[in-house]
Amino acid sequence: MNLKGKTAIVTGGAMGIGLATSKRLVNEGCIVTIWDMNEVEMAKAKTELENLGGKIFTYQCDVTDKTRVAQLAEQARIDMDHVDILINNAGYVKGGDFLDQPVENWERTIDVNLNAVIFATHAVLPQMYERNSGHIVNISSAAGIIGVGGLSVYAASKWAIWGLTESLRFETWSHGKKGIKWTSIHPSYLTQGLFEGAKLNFLGNLIVPLVKNHDVIAKAIVNDALKKGKLVVRRPRSLRLSIILRGILSDFLFQKMLVMMGVHTSMHGFKGREVK
Repeated sequence: MNLKGKTAIVTGGAMGIGLATSKRLVNEGCIVTIWDMNEVEMAKAKTELENLGGKIFTYQCDVTDKTRVAQLAEQARIDMDHVDILINNAGYVKGGDFLDQPVENWERTIDVNLNAVIFATHAVLPQMYERNSGHIVNISSAAGIIGVGGLSVYAASKWAIWGLTESLRFETWSHGKKGIKWTSIHPSYLTQGLFEGAKLNFLGNLIVPLVKNHDVIAKAIVNDALKKGKLVVRRPRSLRLSIILRGILSDFLFQKMLVMMGVHTSMHGFKGREVK
């Protein structure tokens, strides 16, 4: 896809991967709408992106509010005429073993990481069907490929995103809408942001090193997903080994390999993003 003049919605676009992606989209000549809960950070992001020469629209949005999401999808049509790109980036993580957290925290995890993606996609996709054109990028996770101790419900939500993305791709193909593209993005632990402090052991980090910053993922979204049209993008690329080895090894040996890499204890040092 040639991105110059394209229009995009980025959920959770005021910080982290969302902001880094918005910067790259602006540099490619896109018009960008940001939805985010944090109005202070969103105002900062708008100024920063406009200073890069971007045309930016920002709206406070709790993406778990399906009524608000539907309203803002229509507002995006008014502001930008149509939506070429939807990046479902907004995410929520609460670390801890399954019984360490009240069930309400797990409900919030599912609401933000899965239900909100369904709401935004359901609101924007009809515009894309009308034009048989568009690209929806859904942020999954390395935890959407393998199970992770201390991250069970988050992993469940991100496995769901991978399945949702693939299923919707097949649906659009079955309706002859091959002009609509779908990509799932699977980042491993980043050194900063939502997963600060989480890491594999020495062996695991050799095989699947930490992602050094948000722009690594933003570059993957813009260059690999949008411009090259890749269906699934993993960072680091060595995450592909998990798919290959799961198919080759017995279930028992594959699980033992993950333990040897420290996947089961990788959340023990988790701090996360500072809440302000």
